Amino acid sequence: MNEWACPKCTLLNPIVTSKCNACGQTRPVLGTTGSGVGGNKAGWVCPTCTFENKTGSSSCKMCGTQKITKEMSEQQSRLHIIEAKAQQLSRYAEAQSTQAHQRKNRVKEGGERNWLIHKLYVRRQFDACLREIEERIQNCGPAKGSCEFALYVKALILRHQGKIEESLNLFQLTTKINPQNIANIKQVARSLYLLGKKHAALDIYRDALTIDKRDWEVYHNLGLCHMELKEYPKAIESFESANAIQAHDSTYMQIGKILVLQNKYEEAVEIYEEALENSPENAELLTTLGLLFLRIGENYKAFKNLRTSLSIDPRNVKTILASGSIIQDHNDNDVALIRYRVAALQTPNSAQLWNNIGMCFFGKGLHVASISCLKRALYLDPFEWIISYNLGLVHLCAGQYASAFHFLSASINLKPDFPPAYMYLGMILSKLDDFDNARSAYIRAIEMESDHLFHLNFSIMLYNNDHTKEARKHYKIAVELFEGLDEATKKSDPDVSNRIEALQRVLG
Repeated sequence: MNEWACPKCTLLNPIVTSKCNACGQTRPVLGTTGSGVGGNKAGWVCPTCTFENKTGSSSCKMCGTQKITKEMSEQQSRLHIIEAKAQQLSRYAEAQSTQAHQRKNRVKEGGERNWLIHKLYVRRQFDACLREIEERIQNCGPAKGSCEFALYVKALILRHQGKIEESLNLFQLTTKINPQNIANIKQVARSLYLLGKKHAALDIYRDALTIDKRDWEVYHNLGLCHMELKEYPKAIESFESANAIQAHDSTYMQIGKILVLQNKYEEAVEIYEEALENSPENAELLTTLGLLFLRIGENYKAFKNLRTSLSIDPRNVKTILASGSIIQDHNDNDVALIRYRVAALQTPNSAQLWNNIGMCFFGKGLHVASISCLKRALYLDPFEWIISYNLGLVHLCAGQYASAFHFLSASINLKPDFPPAYMYLGMILSKLDDFDNARSAYIRAIEMESDHLFHLNFSIMLYNNDHTKEARKHYKIAVELFEGLDEATKKSDPDVSNRIEALQRVLG
């Protein structure tokens, strides 16, 4: 026997240990202490391990040390004890070495499996990765502490597959295994955010800050939660805290997005320009800034940023569409179509792309090709109002008034607050000899926005239907609004000036 059983927890400990390795209980000594050089009625005490043996035994039951007899000299007794203790120490060292080797093998096996799990995950081989994870979890047994990484990766895969509830449960389990791992806590909060539980996610992110107050990602995600809750001042404060720790383009993008939502375009431009100082070759930033310049009417700056973005990433679909739109506005439809051809190779199922291509063909006077492209765009995105609106315009120009009425009506149902749609609807109804509804459509457009084109076209329709007095009234309003425009706008469409002059001759 070279082990002793703990009376408290029953763990078998090496004989040379004086306390239990599991619970710390002191090793018991049975009976009363006897002499180390003989025996008495109670037995004899082993000089090596102090275990009390029966009188008739010639060696220690616990450690195997030979009993010291009276016949042995004092020197022989000492040598005997030294040899016995040396053997015990040798056995103990061997046992410890074996246990260490076993632990090393277990750690090595776990590390190799974690490495394989990580490799399969980053390669997006999710099925093979899940099989490896399940095998890893089974090897762990009831104790899950050694498979924290496997559970973590499994949760990531489940979330990628849309099983957010299941992934949340696994992330919560990893947090219980290692509550000080901030990565686990952030993933719990992220899952709650994706489930729409923004307030709960905020609470978890705040808990994460108690572990590490210098984690920029936590502040960034706090900003996203506040942004979804429309708490814009708090969102900007969180994003700025994230940038103070470590500046990131994504954080600048979110701040700019909030400022645009608040119609603070100049401040948004400053934020994007500051971000470009840190990342001058970020194509997404350049494109976003270009679109913002386009929105506020600074076309030259917009085209400059978009052109720079295209020089960095020539296949960026968003940039191609934006730059093509500017070129298209300048009636250079052939160049725009060349740009769109590149985009079509990247995103052949983009409704916006086919809408723009259709309007390029419309600008070239190819109505059949335009209608074909626009209908493909409508198939890809049937609830996009601008596509139905454009189809209505093309059918109107092609003289297909019934189809034009159908698509413009659909556009108005999707976006009832767009005044030009009512004006064109009035024109179509006039062509279909429905004067009363046409008149109502024009009045609706004028109520929403007093534009010189609305009044001019309404006046023409009224004159054609013998309502000269009312036609003269709207003609005067149209002339007043037209005279209030700048010279560049007046000369941009000569047809408007010609119609005003023609109407003046007939109305007097």
